[in-house]
Amino acid sequence: MIRPSIFREYDIRGLAGKDLSPEFAELLGRAYAKLISSRIPVASRRHLTVSVGQDCRLTSDSYTQALIKGLTQGGVDVIRLGTCPTPLTYFSIFDLNLDGGIMVTGSHNPAEYNGFKTCVGKETIYGAQIQEIRSLMETLLAAPESHQRLGQISEYPIIARYTDYIVSKARPLKKKKIVLDAGNGTASTVAPELFRRLGAEVIPLYCELDGNFPNHHPDPTVPENLKQLVKTVLQEKADFGLAFDGDSDRIGVVDEQGRILYGDELMVLFSRSVLKEIPGATIISEVKSSHRLYDDIQAKGGTPLMWKTGHSLIKSKMKETKAVLAGEMSGHIFFADRYFGFDDAIYAGIRVFEILSESNQPLSEMLADLPSSVSTPEIRVECEEEKKFLLVEETKNLLRSNFSINDIDGVRVAFQDGWGLVRASNTQPVLVLRFEATTLPGLQSNRNIVETALKRAAERIGHPPIQTDLPASHH
Repeated sequence: MIRPSIFREYDIRGLAGKDLSPEFAELLGRAYAKLISSRIPVASRRHLTVSVGQDCRLTSDSYTQALIKGLTQGGVDVIRLGTCPTPLTYFSIFDLNLDGGIMVTGSHNPAEYNGFKTCVGKETIYGAQIQEIRSLMETLLAAPESHQRLGQISEYPIIARYTDYIVSKARPLKKKKIVLDAGNGTASTVAPELFRRLGAEVIPLYCELDGNFPNHHPDPTVPENLKQLVKTVLQEKADFGLAFDGDSDRIGVVDEQGRILYGDELMVLFSRSVLKEIPGATIISEVKSSHRLYDDIQAKGGTPLMWKTGHSLIKSKMKETKAVLAGEMSGHIFFADRYFGFDDAIYAGIRVFEILSESNQPLSEMLADLPSSVSTPEIRVECEEEKKFLLVEETKNLLRSNFSINDIDGVRVAFQDGWGLVRASNTQPVLVLRFEATTLPGLQSNRNIVETALKRAAERIGHPPIQTDLPASHH
C-alpha cells in the first residue's frame, strides 16, 4: 500500500490511483496528527489546529476528505480552506497562527499526478521528517491506534482574507496591462480578481479551474507551455505576462517584447529592488543559477549566497541566515522582505507589478545592462535512481584535481569564462545538467569537459551510456 519512492525530498507525490488513494490520504492524516502531537510538550498540550487546502485535480476532493478524516481521527482540529493556491495554505498558517498545514496538490506535474505538501508549525518539512511520516504510516498500518478525542472541522474563507491582506499592503501602482496565464490551475481562484483590485487591466488566459489541464501542462518553466502567453502579450501590447504552475508557487514572466525571463534573471530584477531599500542584505539562490546573478548582487552591495536546490531547503536556509529574498531557476521566489518568506508566485507577480510601477522603463530594458551570456536550459539526463548520487560523486572525483568545484549540491565546476553543473534530481530518476559561458565556443568547451567526465564516470560504475545532446540559448 505504501510505496517508498513517493516520499520525496520536499513532498509526497505520485500517480493518483496507483501510488495514492483515499486510504493512503487517511493514513497520512493519522500519521501527521501523531507527528505534530509529539512536537507539543505534554504540559502545554492543547487542541492542535491545522489548515488543509487543495488544488483542482480530479482526485483532490476525495484525497482531501480522506486526509481530513485521518487528521480528526488523530485528535487534530482542521480548518478546511477549499480549492486555493499552495501559498494561501502557507499564508493561513501565519495569519491564523496554526500548528501546521497540508496542501493536497500535484504541483506542476501532469494531470495524472497528485501529492501532499506538508508544514509542521510554520516550517515546510523535508528530508528526514518526510521519512518520519512514512515510518509512522507503516507503524499505524501494522497496529492502528484510536484517539480519545475526535478533532473538529471548520471552514475559513482564505481567498478573501489573502486578497484583502495583499491589497492593504500594496504600494501605489500605475495601471498596467497584464496577461495572466493560470494554466487552468489554482491561480484562477485568486490572481485575476486581485490584480484588478490593484488597478491592473487583466487579460485572463486559461483562468478556469480544470484538473485535466487541457491547454498546457501547468509548469511555467517549460517554454513550450508559455507559447500562448507570449503570443497574447504581443497581440494585446501588454506591459508583461505572468504564468503560474498548478498550485501557484512557481512563476513564469514574459516581458512586453514576448521574451521569457528565467528564474535567475527575475532574481536580478528583485534583488536590485530589495537592495535599494536594504543595503547589504543576504540574498539566496541555487546552484543552477547564472553567475551573472551572484555577480550582480555583489556589485549592488548585497551578500549573495549559493545554496541547494529545493523550496524547503531554501526556506530553511533563509531563516538561518536571515536572508530577505531567495529564488530558484524553477520560479519559486521567496520574499522575507515585507512578506513571510515562503514561495508565493502570485505575490512575486505583484512585486513585478510594483517594480514596473516605480520605473519609466519597460521590463525588457530593466536587465539590458546585464552582461550577455550563452547558456543551456536544464538538461535532464535519465539515469538509474539507485546510481544517480554515485554517478555525481564519481564525476566530481574525475574533475576535482583540475578545476575549482562547489559541491554544495552536486558538482558545479568553475571555468575561466563560465561554469557547468551536474546534480542528481531529488524528485526524479534524472541528472540535471546546466552550462553557461560568455561565448558559444566557451560553452561548448565547458560542456565537453563535464560531459566527458560524466560519461567516464558512468563507465566506471557500470551505468548504461549517458546521452546529453541539447542546444544552447542566448541571454
